[in-house]
Amino acid sequence: MSEAEALPERESMEFDVVIVGAGPAGLAAAIRLKQIDPELSVVVLEKGAEVGAHVLSGNVLDPSALDRLLPEWRDEETPIKTEVSEDRFYFYGSHGSLRLPNFMMPKLMSNHGNFVVSLGLVCKWMAEKAEALGVEIYPGFAAAELLFDNGNNVIGVATGDMGVTRAGEPGGSFQRGMALLGKYVFLGEGVRGSLAKRAIEAYGLDAGREPAKFGLGMKELWEVKPEKSKPGLIQHSFGWPLDNSTGGGSFVYHLGENQVYVGFVVHLNYTNPYLSPYEEFQRFKTHPDIAELLEGGRRIAYGARAITEGGFQSVPKLVFPGGALIGCSAGFVNVPRIKGVHNAMTSGMLAAEKAAEAIKAGRAQDRLNAYEEEWRSSPIGDDLKPVRNVKPLWSQFGTMAGIALGGLDMWTNSLFGFSFFGTKGHGKPDYATLKPAKDCKPIDYPKPDGELTFDKVSSVYLSNTNHEEDQPVHLQVRDVELQKSSELGVYAGPSQRYCPAGVYEWVEEDGQDKFVINAQNCVHCKTCDIKDPNQNINWMPPQGGEGPVYEVM
Repeated sequence: MSEAEALPERESMEFDVVIVGAGPAGLAAAIRLKQIDPELSVVVLEKGAEVGAHVLSGNVLDPSALDRLLPEWRDEETPIKTEVSEDRFYFYGSHGSLRLPNFMMPKLMSNHGNFVVSLGLVCKWMAEKAEALGVEIYPGFAAAELLFDNGNNVIGVATGDMGVTRAGEPGGSFQRGMALLGKYVFLGEGVRGSLAKRAIEAYGLDAGREPAKFGLGMKELWEVKPEKSKPGLIQHSFGWPLDNSTGGGSFVYHLGENQVYVGFVVHLNYTNPYLSPYEEFQRFKTHPDIAELLEGGRRIAYGARAITEGGFQSVPKLVFPGGALIGCSAGFVNVPRIKGVHNAMTSGMLAAEKAAEAIKAGRAQDRLNAYEEEWRSSPIGDDLKPVRNVKPLWSQFGTMAGIALGGLDMWTNSLFGFSFFGTKGHGKPDYATLKPAKDCKPIDYPKPDGELTFDKVSSVYLSNTNHEEDQPVHLQVRDVELQKSSELGVYAGPSQRYCPAGVYEWVEEDGQDKFVINAQNCVHCKTCDIKDPNQNINWMPPQGGEGPVYEVM
């Protein structure tokens, strides 16, 4: 008897729409569906222990989509309180900074009218709104599998089995996952979602598109001295500590109550396998401007998450038989603005409207082609098209020339509606950009001081990450020998450095190199699934509810 035959049959529940992910896209979709037709049955699955637990973003919120979804929000008590008061842009050198005049920036880069928020708290508030409308939300349940009918249409999802031991056998607390069946399934898992990846592969949704591109964003929440707190001040920088050929930058956002978000993004198309994004972030905090801000302060929280950066030309086809991609599963981040929440919400609303129309017409499990056809002419397309060349220009020409050309391109798009560059391609996918270690120089990073800079272990502790150890490792290495011969032998083990949580190690055991996976450290950033040079690591969701618990990130 096979393992599948030995397992008890799944119990099932039926809904009109099944939504995977209680992020801004999924919750906006759920709310919009119930606004259109209160009789629709809608369920949202969330792998975090609670709504917002796995949500990590900058975040300076552009409220334009929220104004359309919940226009009354400004008159209510919400976690959206700190309006942007000042916008600054800097170029950093190792010992100083140059502030760029705001008049140089295209209007689309202005943050006037935006808000500094904890996106996790915003999602909790949105979840309350959704539940008040009758949406069912199930936190702590990871959607682990797409379900298909005989015609290869998606008919639902299955949650992961609980209580499976590390050996892959049912344990004493084993519980079979549930099947949640729907007329349509929305995948709003965030960046590099496991089900979205499966759907893209199964239906060739990325055919004819540019490769998906990504960055790794890391973020800390600090409590600073009262005299250094400037609620509503936001600043972005590029330059040091990254060299001209490595893309990335920083953000510093002042909230209320003497709290400041300090973040750093490294584009994952970097070439040196010795580079550590986490260590670059720690080094960034030693810049005189940042060190002065944080001096005498206290670090409260840490988190890390991959960011979609491909933009307009990398968005895959959004629909498949029985469902759609929404939010960051589709890749709607505006890279120069470092914003995607407004586009995520808009995509959820647009998909919801098309699904409601289809269900009203008696349709189910088909393609919501109107969603695919309309997103480019929606506010999403209006936001992404003018900045479509910023990322490829940066990658091709380096930071200094690339940002200058990207700025010029944004100006011509904003003023005249055209680009001298047309629509540029991205070139290689991020996993293919690493050079062999023999062609690169190791980077000597300073040891953390425990006051301004910290090691990965202490950072993971602040992310409140927890995984039950007696369960199958959710980070799957497809070919162990390939990992040894190539990832270690050719590239000197970059997994030890690109992971911002200390999950991967190469250790010597009995004279042999051994690949160690500390899965309990995983903060679900998905960087390994993106950057492994052989695409040999597959990220899968662990048992439901596990991973980080971001309280105010």
